[in-house]
Amino acid sequence: MDRMLYVAMSGASETLLAQSANNGNLANANTTGFLADLQQFRSMPVFGDGFPTRVYAMSERPGIDFTPGPVQPTGRDLDVAVRGQSWIAVQAKDGGEALTRAGDLQIDANGLLTTGTGLPVLGNGGPVAIPPAEKIEIGADGTISIRPLGQTPQELAIIDRIKLVTPSLAELEKGLDGLVRLKDGRPAEPDAEARLTTGALEASNVNTVKALVDMIELARRFEMQVKMMKTAQEMDTASDSLLKQ
Repeated sequence: MDRMLYVAMSGASETLLAQSANNGNLANANTTGFLADLQQFRSMPVFGDGFPTRVYAMSERPGIDFTPGPVQPTGRDLDVAVRGQSWIAVQAKDGGEALTRAGDLQIDANGLLTTGTGLPVLGNGGPVAIPPAEKIEIGADGTISIRPLGQTPQELAIIDRIKLVTPSLAELEKGLDGLVRLKDGRPAEPDAEARLTTGALEASNVNTVKALVDMIELARRFEMQVKMMKTAQEMDTASDSLLKQ
C-alpha cells in the first residue's frame, strides 16, 4: 500500500504543477509575442539508503516553444514584428539585458522607447531616447528616424537603431518574468541581418484549443490520482481488519 499511495500522491502533486503551467499558457493566449512553455512528465527514482524502491512522477519544463506566433497588421507606426528567429533587446527590471518578441512599442513620459510593459528598448548605446518629434519611423533594419518639430516632411533625422539579435535557440532560456536570456548571462551580439515588419504585431503562439484539451486531461488525471489514494486507504483499512481477526 505504501508504494501505491506514494506514487499516487506524487502524481497528484506534479499534475497540479503541470496544470499551473498550462493555465499560464492559456492566460497569455492574447499576450503580444508570448512564447508557450512546454511541459512533460517523467519518472524519478527516490535514491537514499538501500535500493531505490520508490519512484515518483515529476513535472518539468524542458524548454519553450520557439515557433513564431501569427503576425497581425495594425497600421500603427510604433508596432513592429520581428522576422524569423530574431529578438528585440530590452533592459530588464534588474538592469540586465533580456530579449523579447513583443513589439508593441511606446514612448514614456521621459522620452524613452519602451515595450508595452514599460521595459526600455536597447539601441546602439543603451536605452533608446526619442526627442520631441512630429513623426517617428522605424525601418525594417530597426533604424529609428524622426521628423523634428517644425521641420518639413523631407527632413528626417536618424537618432538610433533598435538592437536586434539572433542567437542560437540552444543558448536561450526563459525566466520567471517571461523574458528570454542567454544561459551564460552575457549580452547577445547585434545581428545586422535581422529584420522587422513595421505596422504589425506578433501574436502569442499558444494553441488555445490544445491548451483547453490539456487542461481537461490534467484535471481527469488529478481525479484519477486522488481515487488511487482513496483506494490505497481502503485496501490498508481492509488489511488491518483482516489482521485483527
